[in-house]
Amino acid sequence: MELKYTRKNVYKEADGKELEKIYGFAEGYKKFLDNSKTERDAAVTAKKLAEEKGFKPFSFSEKLKAGDKRYFINRHKNVFLIKVGTEDVSKDGVRIMVAHVDSPRLDLKPNPMYEDSGLCYLKTHYYGGIKKYQWTAMPLALHGVVMLRGGERKEICVGEDENDPIFYITDILPHLGAEQSAKPLGKAIDGESLNAVIGGLPAVDDEEDKEAVKTAVLKLLNKKYGFTEVDLQCSELCFVPAGKARDVGFDAALISAYGHDDKVCAYPEMCALFDSDSTHTLLAVFADKEEVGSDGTTGMQSKVISDVIETIANSFGANPIEVRYNSKCISADVTAAYDPAFASAFEKRNTTFINCGAAVSKYTGARGKSSTNDADAEFMGWIRDIFEDNGVYWQTGELGAIDIGGGGTVAKFIANLGIDTVDVGVPVLSMHAPYELISKADVYSLYKACLAFCK
Repeated sequence: MELKYTRKNVYKEADGKELEKIYGFAEGYKKFLDNSKTERDAAVTAKKLAEEKGFKPFSFSEKLKAGDKRYFINRHKNVFLIKVGTEDVSKDGVRIMVAHVDSPRLDLKPNPMYEDSGLCYLKTHYYGGIKKYQWTAMPLALHGVVMLRGGERKEICVGEDENDPIFYITDILPHLGAEQSAKPLGKAIDGESLNAVIGGLPAVDDEEDKEAVKTAVLKLLNKKYGFTEVDLQCSELCFVPAGKARDVGFDAALISAYGHDDKVCAYPEMCALFDSDSTHTLLAVFADKEEVGSDGTTGMQSKVISDVIETIANSFGANPIEVRYNSKCISADVTAAYDPAFASAFEKRNTTFINCGAAVSKYTGARGKSSTNDADAEFMGWIRDIFEDNGVYWQTGELGAIDIGGGGTVAKFIANLGIDTVDVGVPVLSMHAPYELISKADVYSLYKACLAFCK
């Protein structure tokens, strides 16, 4: 018995076979990430993978039975994967894993298009917590949908293929940036200045047109997609960083990409559900709107998760309240990894480290534990035991030093339903930046943690 706690580095502990599994799992994750930059993209990808695993569409009026595998896509942005086990759900409940698949980005405003000084722009409204200066002078891709009159939906994805054009938000050159440089970092770039360049070639058929570039862009869009400027008022379009997930370092031990928060947790939970042969009834959820408060029809404050659990309960003549009370949940969300470049933001004994396994956060919140679920000792002990019994590398930590700031996850919304819940995720460096950094060892450790939880 070890009397002292020692955090373990997964790469130091792993043998050649385990290392091969870590790197192999990362390749599947990178592919998932590249195809899932938005919550809509993630829903499409999850549906495809689920159908390949034999999952069929879910119906609230269906009576489920042991062995059933179902998927439910709520309004194109919120995914539920259900695997019905043989255990009595009245006594055993449901094993629930929840991650979110929305990430900070730049949404278009309802009337976004304008021309100024020979360039056409789209105005944006940033979504989630970002450092605005990080989104200038970098390649951007446009993702989303536009609804035409009559209900026709046009899918848009421009900037991801190497032959596509990209989009761009300008920044002032350093030679003329003295005034900008004198401002606090958070005010150097104003939200209203995050406008992306989308065109510079004027239409030539009307010399009196004072917005000839805008006209030319609208003609291109109308020819390709069939929509006009007013249709943008009925769209969900956003700019995200263009490009694919990339390995980092000579040893390729890390991955840099857009959207690790929180798809780095969504992918392992989905894979664990697919791969598990558990007798428990399993539910994996990809939530939307976490970055902006989890409100709305596709956020975790929606009643949909209760409706899904109620449908499962009713299928077996069980009391939904009793099923919820006996259920257990991993709220799979990222946490801040210790960064030696910004050491003062962390309390080193109580933070998580890159390469040291899945991160368990008993509570999140801010300062005096405000607005958080706080997992009780009994559930923490249960989680500890299943991880230790199944060889899971894990660590505990808080989201930075107490009075520095803080953050939250969807855990509190699930716990509010009377379900034991704890945050278990992946440590991330540069969280909420356009390109974040994670360890392949940690994402694989979370997969093993989710697999043990299902078991």
